[in-house]
Amino acid sequence: MTGEVAERILRLRYYRENEKSFDELCRRVAAAIADSKKEEDEYFEMMNTLRFLPNSPTLMNAGTEMNQLAACFTLYVGDSITEIFDAMKWGAMIHRSGGGTGYNFSNIRPEGALVESTEGIASGPVSFMKAFDAVTGVIRQGGKRRGANMGILNVDHPDIIKFIESKNCEGNIPNFNISVMVTDIFMELVEDGRFDNIWVTMEETGEEITVRDIWNGIVDGIWENGEPGLLFFDEINRKNMTPALGKIDATNPCGEQPLLPFESCVLGSINLSKFITENGETDLAGLETTVQSAVRFLDKIIDKNRYPIPVIEEATKRTRKMGLGLMGVHDALIMLKEPYDSPESRNYCGRVMQFVNETAISESDRLAHEKSAFPAWKGSVWDKRDIKVRNATLTTIAPTGSISIIAGCSSGIEPVFSYSYTRMNTAGESFRVVHPLFKKELEAVAGKLFPEPEERKKRIEEVLNHVHEEGTLQDIGWLPDSFTSVFITALDVGWRDHILMQAAFQEHVHASISKTINIPQTATKDDIAKALLFAWRCRVKGITLYRTSSRKDAVLCLGKFCDSHC
Repeated sequence: MTGEVAERILRLRYYRENEKSFDELCRRVAAAIADSKKEEDEYFEMMNTLRFLPNSPTLMNAGTEMNQLAACFTLYVGDSITEIFDAMKWGAMIHRSGGGTGYNFSNIRPEGALVESTEGIASGPVSFMKAFDAVTGVIRQGGKRRGANMGILNVDHPDIIKFIESKNCEGNIPNFNISVMVTDIFMELVEDGRFDNIWVTMEETGEEITVRDIWNGIVDGIWENGEPGLLFFDEINRKNMTPALGKIDATNPCGEQPLLPFESCVLGSINLSKFITENGETDLAGLETTVQSAVRFLDKIIDKNRYPIPVIEEATKRTRKMGLGLMGVHDALIMLKEPYDSPESRNYCGRVMQFVNETAISESDRLAHEKSAFPAWKGSVWDKRDIKVRNATLTTIAPTGSISIIAGCSSGIEPVFSYSYTRMNTAGESFRVVHPLFKKELEAVAGKLFPEPEERKKRIEEVLNHVHEEGTLQDIGWLPDSFTSVFITALDVGWRDHILMQAAFQEHVHASISKTINIPQTATKDDIAKALLFAWRCRVKGITLYRTSSRKDAVLCLGKFCDSHC
């Protein structure tokens, strides 16, 4: 059973012709993926009870003529006009089918470089990124949502400053997230304070770019507009499960899925809050069963998927990567009465993710013995460990934007943004959202403190309005500490605790993690620099920082920041 806001989103985006209920959607998807009636009933039940949901393209397209079921793609971009425009064409095809694409533009020669074949001058990667963005702007994913891209440039590319500054003005290149792919060597120079080291020398002009130029540009961009993000190349490739196939230098649009060129990946998320019992315990037996079913479900998608182009099918089936993760994590912690930013919560989350990861590996091992290991198993990390698995990677943490709304739970591993907020431009509409767990507990607390119905109602409304305006309830004096310590929001969590939670999950995740490190509007550029270095030291694979209100056009808005932009 889904909530009112979820139903509106389902009608606008997910229901196919003649579908009128979530039951019918789940039945369509289950029937399309299953190979037997027993499997169909199993898959239907875990989706319909909101214990597990696959990524949006599967919910939209399974059982339809399009039948493109994967969310994440990366495409190779070469330096020739043919290679560049092939990638642009393929990206449009992917967006049309509901997927998102990641591109590393570092192969494109810098602006001003000589093009020998035409005796012309190169326009550089940023100019081509703008062309990709324009194409994306006229394609709606699956006819239902705007296309999404990740644009990446290696930190040693001569046009790195132009790239970093390409989104300094809000509204520029709107269909791209951008990230700088940095190396350990670069981060070590920053950590050691060796900012005056020459990092890049422009071949044509002799212009020298220092570590300071690049680092200050990154920090300034994040402070002004939340971009660029950072991707840590060496950590990504230390954990590359198929190193014989090459280095990984690109991710999907939200950064949680590092992929080789032309690979795709289907995602699915388990709602952890559904496995917290009334006694405050975690139903590990139920979680294990759901992980096993989800692994088989996602593996079947790899074979049943209709791929946009043959080379993507070939690359995907070579490694058979999937991304099983969690959502509803903060809800689960609330139900356990644990503050999100406590060491106990991080320890709990690490143990749960380890359990999910190990269960997924065991199930993939069973699948490998029933069918076969992924074709590139020989020479992989799994080969060296002498473990047969069906899938090169099994776990990731996706943002779960829309599917967490459908499931009625907190998104991914994020702390709740606010217990009352406005969600902007979702399926073409904006929604006022009130967190159901919070509202229920608030009503219970207010009921004990204010027996008079009118006074109780007034107090509850005051809290909801205050939280929608400010994004916190820590300054409401009449709420007991036992309540406020548990119901903290993303803005109540310090950046260090945000990163430590990401690191706790990353230790037990094969791919990467989509997570926003929220920092207050008052955060300084020095705070941002410290957070970036801390994330690198914590061995996460990437980081996204967002300073509150640094953008006008944000998906999740508090009243004082978004009411004037509705």
